[in-house]
Amino acid sequence: MAMLRCLASRGSSSTKLIAALGCLASRQKHTLPDLPYDYGALEPHINAEIMQLHHSKHHATYVNNLNVAEEKYKEALAKGDVTAQVSLQPALKFNGGGHINHTIFWTNLSPNGGGEPKGELMEAIKRDFGSFGNFKEKLTAVSVGVQGSGWGWLGFNQEQRRLQVTSCYNQDPLQGTTGLIPLLGIDVWEHAYYLQYKNVRPDYLKAIWNVINWENISARYTACKK
Repeated sequence: MAMLRCLASRGSSSTKLIAALGCLASRQKHTLPDLPYDYGALEPHINAEIMQLHHSKHHATYVNNLNVAEEKYKEALAKGDVTAQVSLQPALKFNGGGHINHTIFWTNLSPNGGGEPKGELMEAIKRDFGSFGNFKEKLTAVSVGVQGSGWGWLGFNQEQRRLQVTSCYNQDPLQGTTGLIPLLGIDVWEHAYYLQYKNVRPDYLKAIWNVINWENISARYTACKK
C-alpha cells in the first residue's frame, strides 16, 4: 500500500512523519477493481451468484474498510498517537490483505482457463514438484487443509529461486507474511464456494482448476524473476 511504502522512507523521524503525512494526504482512495469477465463467465464451475456476492459485497467491504482504516491511521499519525497507530495494524492487515488477495484472485481465473501451463512456468513446476500432477495434488491438499478461512498459494521464493506451495490464514497477504511473491491464490473462505458446493471444499477445489488462468500466472512468474 502506498501509505506503508511512505512509512518506510529514509531520514529522521520527523522527515519520515512529514513524508508519510504528505503521501496519505495526496493518495487516492483504494477502489474495487472491475472483473475482466462477467459474473456468469466461470459457470458451471463457479456460479454467477457466488461471483457477484464475492466481488461486489465481500471484496468491496475489504476496500471500504481499508480506506476507513487508512484515514484513521492518517489522523493518528498527525496526532502522534502511537497507541492508535498500533491498534489499527490488525485492520490494515486484514482489509489490506483482503484487497490484495482478491485483486490477484480475479486475474488468476478465466473462462478460457484450465488445462496446464506452458513454457518456463511448466518447466519450473516440473523442476520443483516433479510433475504438474504432483504440484496440483500438493496445492489442493494444502488448500483443503486450511482450518477455518484462508488461502492456498503458489508463490515464488526469490532467495532460493524456486516455486513453493503454502497457505495463509484469514486474509494474511502472502508476500507480507511469508516473503513469497504470489503467483496463484485459491480462496478457501466459505463465501467463495458455499452457495454452490455447500461445505464440501474438495469439490470446489476440483472444479476451480477448470478456470485457472495460466497465462496470467505465467506472466507473474516471468515478471518476478527479473
